[in-house]
Amino acid sequence: MLDIYCKNTDVTLRVEPGSSVWEVYLQSGYKMEYVPTSAKLNNVVVGLDVQLYENADVEFLDLTSASGIRTYLRSLCFVLCKAVEELFPMGQVVLQHPVSGGYYCMLHIGREVEPVHVENIKRRMHELVDEKIPFRRMHVHTAKAARMFRTLGMNDKANLLETSGLLYTQYYTLGGMADYYYGSLVPHTGFIGLFDVIPYGEGILLRYPDVANPNGLCRMVKQEKLMEVFDEHIGLGRILGVSTVGDFNKICLEGGATALINVAEAWQEKKIARIADEIYERGTVKVVLISGPSSSGKTTFSKRLSVQLMTNGLKPQAISLDDYFVNRDDTPIDENGEYDFESLYALDLKLLGDDLQTLLDGGEIELPRFNFTTGMREYRGEKMRLKENGVLILEGIHALNPELTRGIGAERKFGVYVSALTTIKLDHHNYIPTSDNRLIRRIIRDSKYRGYSAEETIARWPSVRRGEDKWIYPYQENADAMFNSALLFELAVLKGYVLPLLERVSQEVPEYAEAYRLRRFLSYFVGMQDRDLPPTSLLREFLGGSSFTY
Repeated sequence: MLDIYCKNTDVTLRVEPGSSVWEVYLQSGYKMEYVPTSAKLNNVVVGLDVQLYENADVEFLDLTSASGIRTYLRSLCFVLCKAVEELFPMGQVVLQHPVSGGYYCMLHIGREVEPVHVENIKRRMHELVDEKIPFRRMHVHTAKAARMFRTLGMNDKANLLETSGLLYTQYYTLGGMADYYYGSLVPHTGFIGLFDVIPYGEGILLRYPDVANPNGLCRMVKQEKLMEVFDEHIGLGRILGVSTVGDFNKICLEGGATALINVAEAWQEKKIARIADEIYERGTVKVVLISGPSSSGKTTFSKRLSVQLMTNGLKPQAISLDDYFVNRDDTPIDENGEYDFESLYALDLKLLGDDLQTLLDGGEIELPRFNFTTGMREYRGEKMRLKENGVLILEGIHALNPELTRGIGAERKFGVYVSALTTIKLDHHNYIPTSDNRLIRRIIRDSKYRGYSAEETIARWPSVRRGEDKWIYPYQENADAMFNSALLFELAVLKGYVLPLLERVSQEVPEYAEAYRLRRFLSYFVGMQDRDLPPTSLLREFLGGSSFTY
């Protein structure tokens, strides 16, 4: 018999060797509010079908966890693909990107997608769920799996596997259909409950449960500008022949890495120049507001935008919103009794408003400086007056919140939303979350410049994400322009920097599961050196070697 310690209940169970993780859950008698979709086995996320042959720790995960919802989404995507295959035998589903509270998917069915097609797909998906068809995990030589997928016309998966460097590969089948997913799936289709499929744009929107309230679907929000940015960059990848990681790896292995870097960097510079031109052409803009989530490269973007504004004859003057923090004792408290530095009200809105108005009226202010050691605002005699042709640059997570600049007329403001919107995919059914891109950047930056370990950064990340959901994303569509700071090649460059940091995370800590997942995910990329990165690259903000001063 095996001793299986259940972290959810703090009880050790005696089970027979060969029992599955799901059987352990049933034997435990533990009833989660939502049925588990996966589990941590010795702090590594696995499927519920995994069999146990050694003593182990198990923690069951449901839809309220990031890992649990990822397992649900992968399984739901497979059900969608299965329904499309049955209704349109030559059809193909391409999972594009998250938008409006769901995942935007393109359907290639040989004709224009009509509402009746979408309704038929959804009906068949519900039938597949009711049939409780098992997802079967297959373990074979990678070369064999790649040949099979190429025979099936799934070249995106074949290219990924052929360049992965793995000897063996796991793939899944569902009712005779084979597909590849880089994470676990639920045991059978009956585990899929709430979902919806609706027409959206030129394709469909696959809707799924809200992590905060799994009894309901994620709230749909209008995100036309975000959709436009995603589409633009997906188009660039298509032009360059780099839509998936398999495409990328092949280009790198054939010697095309430097060309990719040059084109991607030039594309970003062109976008920054266009934003600067638009600000200049408006003629009334005196305040540029730059917002975006953590590790989006807002600071480097601000500096590069300032250079482009100067080429238009404008004189950018930066004000750091961080210097307008209230004194530590006046900082709002969150629901856990901790200081909520992510809150809008952690800033002295009245002081900031008064200073901005003084500057715009032609007056002079003394700039505050926030001392993060003492937690107090200080004044050091630094004066500022808006120059002729001057433009104020305000960069921070709250910059697009209307409350921040309520007293300034809309014609005098220009908002820019900056985020790392990853558009390259592992393959057509495995999307790379944009938050993974930013987390990897942050782990590197925190280690290099702040002395934090990967474990500490990963532990803090859920709190950062909650702050983004509350204070940043609701205002992103207020932007006059959106800038995608993600570079097609960057994960291949970041890989060499972050892997040693992730490998130091001990298996004994809860953060190991995320560190392991990121390591496994990055293993699909062929590594790249950063020697060809220009000193003005956004990545230099995280890697070092920038020509800008931070």
